Amino acid sequence: MRTLLRVLTGVAIAGPLMALLVVAGAWTREWWLADRSAPASAGPASPALVARGAYLARIANCAGCHSMRGGAPMAGGVPLGTPFGTLFSSNLTPEPDTGLGRWNADDFWRAMHHGRSRDGRLLYPAFPYTSYTAMTREDSDAIFAWLRQLSPVKQAAPDHQLGWPYRWQTALAVWRLMYFTPGDAPSHEEPGRDHTGAGTSDQATQARGRYLVQAVGHCAECHAPRNRLGALRDAAGLRGGWVGVEGWIAPSLADPHAAGLQDWPELEVRDWLRSGWSPRGAALGPMADVVAESLQHLTEADATAMAVYLRGLPREGSPKAEIKAAAPAQLDLGRRVYARYCADCHGDQGQGRRIDGQPAYPALAGNRTVTLDAPENVLQILAGGGYAPTTGMHPRPFGMPPLRQVLSEAEMAAVATVIRQSWGNQAPAVTEQEVLRLK
Repeated sequence: MRTLLRVLTGVAIAGPLMALLVVAGAWTREWWLADRSAPASAGPASPALVARGAYLARIANCAGCHSMRGGAPMAGGVPLGTPFGTLFSSNLTPEPDTGLGRWNADDFWRAMHHGRSRDGRLLYPAFPYTSYTAMTREDSDAIFAWLRQLSPVKQAAPDHQLGWPYRWQTALAVWRLMYFTPGDAPSHEEPGRDHTGAGTSDQATQARGRYLVQAVGHCAECHAPRNRLGALRDAAGLRGGWVGVEGWIAPSLADPHAAGLQDWPELEVRDWLRSGWSPRGAALGPMADVVAESLQHLTEADATAMAVYLRGLPREGSPKAEIKAAAPAQLDLGRRVYARYCADCHGDQGQGRRIDGQPAYPALAGNRTVTLDAPENVLQILAGGGYAPTTGMHPRPFGMPPLRQVLSEAEMAAVATVIRQSWGNQAPAVTEQEVLRLK
């Protein structure tokens, strides 16, 4: 008994001491990083640098998080939902009091590469510096030069709404100690680095594609899994993950049965990135916004580089096992719902529909969005409807109306099940409980 008491007493004493050592180590590391994060200031911005920054900011989709719909561009204030609370994006216009007016290129580089604000405050990784840390200094300076040309907007971001202990900078310092290490970007002299995509070798194209996917495009922020503390797990693998708290899944780009592109022709991948459309499926939900605001502006060379890199990702996953058919009553209900609400656009056999000779509504037969193991994406589309992105290559997308107010939970589960188990599709049946969780 005395031995047990001694052990428990030792644990009680060692616990707080260990916590103090971890906190001290985390802040010591932050001070060390701060001393190493002040490179020489960039020179004056040339028109070419500003133009390059405008292109890179589009490819990075900065406006997606820093521009309110109907609001001033890049003025921030966009709510970003996370499992830990709501954060609000910052004002990136050159306004001195609420924006970046007092920042210089070093300050901006420090934020991009080290996740540290001008005043030394640690930034939350909802700002994806965990990916931007691999961006080159030259590209960081170009984006900053473009931001400096924007019209200043006086607009302070609301305070973050985070619970305990996530609102503490100390908690963030400990998180960074465990999960964040500033990365090294490729040299600006690396073949294929120029934003025009100029390069002479397959190796250069592959390197450019990796840089665009992993650093500038920060695709892993959605397409990689996270642990319970929100840290990316194996960002390079792109094995799929949840999109914030929106209820969408970003499918695995490594699994050809999910969203992997290894079996697609290079030209089709390139065109899908810039159009959001293919006979195999359309970009919907959060990905439609990414294509509309960002990817459609890729140069042909950069789209090709991304296609080469994505097609070359190592394959993950295994062939789907045979799925048990749903109950006959659920399938009968689903077929009635499909005939009434879906067949006119998607066809009696899920073959899709063309209008004026052009593809208008995607096929559901063989559609990978439909047959993902988890049904969240197809339920989101059924419930909320949506449009494929409007792009230069696909200027007239046809939309789908929301059925949330039309179908009961049982009907929505049934029609989703029919779509997932017809015309050769194989995926698990959908339950009413899964529909309720979506709501």
